[in-house]
Amino acid sequence: MKRRKALKWTLIGVGGGVGAVVLGGAGTVGYFWTKSKLDTVGEVDFDTPLAVPPLAESTQDSSGARVFNLEIQSGKIALKDGRETETWGVNGPFLGPTIRAKRGEEVAFAVHNGLDEGTSIHWHGMHLPSVMDGGPHQEVEPDGVWAPQWTMNQPAATLWYHPHPHGRTGNHVYRGLAGMFIVDDDESAGLNLPSEYGVDDVPMIVQDRKFNGDNQFDDNASFMSMQGILGDEIMVNGTLGPYFDVTTRLVRLRLLNGSVSRLYNFGFSDDRPFSLIATDGGLLPTAWETDRLQLSPGERAEIVVAFEPGETLTLRSNPADEGYEGPLGRFNGGDDLLDICEFRAADTLADTTEIPETMGTAPDLAEAEIAAERSFSLSGFNQINGESMDPMRIDFGVREGTVEVWEVENADGFMHNFHVHDVQYQVLTVDGEEPPPRLRGWKDTVQLNPQTKYRLAMRFADYTDPNLPYMYHCHILVHEDSGMMGQFVVLGEGEEIGAVPASASANAHGH
Repeated sequence: MKRRKALKWTLIGVGGGVGAVVLGGAGTVGYFWTKSKLDTVGEVDFDTPLAVPPLAESTQDSSGARVFNLEIQSGKIALKDGRETETWGVNGPFLGPTIRAKRGEEVAFAVHNGLDEGTSIHWHGMHLPSVMDGGPHQEVEPDGVWAPQWTMNQPAATLWYHPHPHGRTGNHVYRGLAGMFIVDDDESAGLNLPSEYGVDDVPMIVQDRKFNGDNQFDDNASFMSMQGILGDEIMVNGTLGPYFDVTTRLVRLRLLNGSVSRLYNFGFSDDRPFSLIATDGGLLPTAWETDRLQLSPGERAEIVVAFEPGETLTLRSNPADEGYEGPLGRFNGGDDLLDICEFRAADTLADTTEIPETMGTAPDLAEAEIAAERSFSLSGFNQINGESMDPMRIDFGVREGTVEVWEVENADGFMHNFHVHDVQYQVLTVDGEEPPPRLRGWKDTVQLNPQTKYRLAMRFADYTDPNLPYMYHCHILVHEDSGMMGQFVVLGEGEEIGAVPASASANAHGH
């Protein structure tokens, strides 16, 4: 079950936190600098069919709601020759099924925690009441059951779900708790885009892993990394060395950067162009053609690529185009060149789909009346505006029905990103300039380049709760877990900020 030839170098772990070391002179620095670029081009044995996560089964209750049963469990999988790798998963040993539901549907979940420690399920990118959000205040204790229910109320999009326990999110995601959540709607169903799940519409949960000598996941921070773990092996949907058999000319790839800290700059081995059709919050008004697409942890994108009969092509992550400055970039993976998945086109390809001239709805908040402006500065490994996360502190309240502009800045020389729960936002400007095309659709997570200011416009609609907050945080999970996170509540007319309920704050502390 050999997955890959020997790599040109091996990452060095130096403990469970952010990588650091006392170097013994310029020679040592030079040695590690030379060795710190990872290049796997031509080194991966693409010998395993790409796993396609099954669609989650559901039943209908007496009220008409679709009910999904999710079992969080531990397990083992055979990833390499020798000992099986110990993992966590949802309804299986590793990762979880793809949940699929349609706008307007009522969905309900029975989430059972079969682990021996508390965890949670957060619906990343979902617009829903805070009590259903699955953040650190909705931790599910061992053998406990959480039963969120809400009405799907947003456009078609590629979302995902993952744990969000306070201080332990990165560990739980790294062990394998993650899955895709696809929202459908009538408008997207009426388009002639590739849409047959697992055939020409393919989920791709891209994650990196390190393994120790006993085939177990190694969660030690990588050498000199300011971002935590940078794995030297890439998995897609839990598959090492994956290949996918292409049967259609056009293939839609739903890309999810499901890594805890690594950035990917996606492109193909022949640098062919492809079309970006959707960002975090759904379809773009028109497709954007490019040959590179950079996604930080937590970001999603849908792309369509065209194949020729009989060809073989590799999806690759290239060195970063932006976001890494100076020597720290190399130690944080900014120079890495990684083969991810091989695509093998059949000799005859079906050709029945297209990229429509018009698709989704453009963000419309640039001219909206602004109720408030706020500023956020991310610094170090654990601070926003000079403060670390306190589960019992609500940082501010926003008014339901209003639009706010948040100016977010990365004050450091290394990468952060910024995720906001409940809303999709519009990137208005990047350092005063129009955002690049990849940031012009609806977003809930955006990469923050060093010393750069991003103005984000967001509308707070539908759900109010003065006591139970939503989160905003860096989605580089070692930063989030270290405290780079804050909390806000959405307030109805006349409501004032309340207090986090004692039971919620106890859960957030893992009690």
